[in-house]
Amino acid sequence: MTRELDRRAFVGLGLATGTGLALQQSGALSWAQGTPRKKMDTVRIGYVGVGSQGTSHVRNLLRVPGTELKAICDVREEFAHRSAKLIEEAGQPAPKLYTKGDLDFKRMCAEEELDLVYTATPWRWHAPILLEAMNTGKHAATEVPAAVTVEECWQLVEASEKTGLHCVMMENCCYDRVELMVLNMVRKGLLGELLHARCGYLHDLRKLKLDPNQYHGMWRVKHSVERDGDVYPTHGLGPVAQCMNINRGNQFDHLVAMSSNSRGLNLYAKEHYGPDSQYAKVDFALGDVVTTLIRTKAGQTIMITHDTNSPRAYSRDFMVQGTRGVVRKYPTAKIYIEGRGEAHQWQDLEVFSKEFEHPLWTSMEEKSRGAGHGGMDYIEDYRLIECLRNGEPTDMDVYDAAAWSAVSGLSEISIAGGSKPVDCPDFTRGAWKNRDPLGIIAS
Repeated sequence: MTRELDRRAFVGLGLATGTGLALQQSGALSWAQGTPRKKMDTVRIGYVGVGSQGTSHVRNLLRVPGTELKAICDVREEFAHRSAKLIEEAGQPAPKLYTKGDLDFKRMCAEEELDLVYTATPWRWHAPILLEAMNTGKHAATEVPAAVTVEECWQLVEASEKTGLHCVMMENCCYDRVELMVLNMVRKGLLGELLHARCGYLHDLRKLKLDPNQYHGMWRVKHSVERDGDVYPTHGLGPVAQCMNINRGNQFDHLVAMSSNSRGLNLYAKEHYGPDSQYAKVDFALGDVVTTLIRTKAGQTIMITHDTNSPRAYSRDFMVQGTRGVVRKYPTAKIYIEGRGEAHQWQDLEVFSKEFEHPLWTSMEEKSRGAGHGGMDYIEDYRLIECLRNGEPTDMDVYDAAAWSAVSGLSEISIAGGSKPVDCPDFTRGAWKNRDPLGIIAS
């Protein structure tokens, strides 16, 4: 089994080494394990990237008590002005706009007095923006994934430990109703000991990837051209990782990945843009179906599927199995618990909702109504701000951002090596053994 992705093994690549060990020895990990932080009445925010999802977050944040959107950064001036109008209509002062190219977020971080920098840019900019934020004294938050490469994951961990600042990947699916309910079931022991989970991101994105009016500069399809791996694992993996206490009493151990042939994007381009169009002829690296298997230190297994180039119904394939039963979300939410219902027959999950509805969803359902993705986007934004204002640890931290995002780079390495096993780095450097699992949060 390969060991090249342990932080110490980056020596041979000429990358920075030793920092992590020194930070661990100096106790820099302690802040992420519950150390109280300074409270703040108002969280001053600079937002980078206000396209469709970024604008949705701006709308959410304007509804969350104790926020001030002081700066907006986007390469498209018209998008920045659109968000500025929303901010002024909400009764806040006009934000400072930063629209002078890809790197203008650096000027924003240098000039503005901010508590939080939040980004929803193309993936390749996530880690650079997070690092710039922390290195200039700001907490950092990003849309998924937090990083593209394993090395970027290490950089985020080390910057967060060095500065003592939060670095949060905003995985909204951890706040969806069914995922929260299943987490509550797991915490209350309904499923028994967890054995296996299935998850993924199965979403027909062919039209969006190949439409030049979507994804500024067609950045998303470029990942399909250049990379073969699970390039977007966290929507499914995040909720499963929380159920299995990853980074909090458990850890990813190793993974194996493989990919199918690449056919879907070429066929779609031929049918909709013609056989001589650019993407009808491109040799796409990304297999249409990428499957990754992970084994945890506690002996559980996780199967992750990435499928965005095929005609199909939407699914995150969420399923958690234990010694007492199994629960799934797609295509319909069903549950089977031994001794509770007819033998060998699924029950509707709603039968268990009164007993196991997560209190966070119960308390936030009305407040989140009408927000993006069924309300879970508002809940994730609300929770981030609440944690910052109260000086509390965030629900998801830099170790989650790194461990969940690293599956992309690790799966690419496994596939490139003929589906060889690849060890998963321990971004906590052993601290996972003594960290408490994520609790059931009520509000």
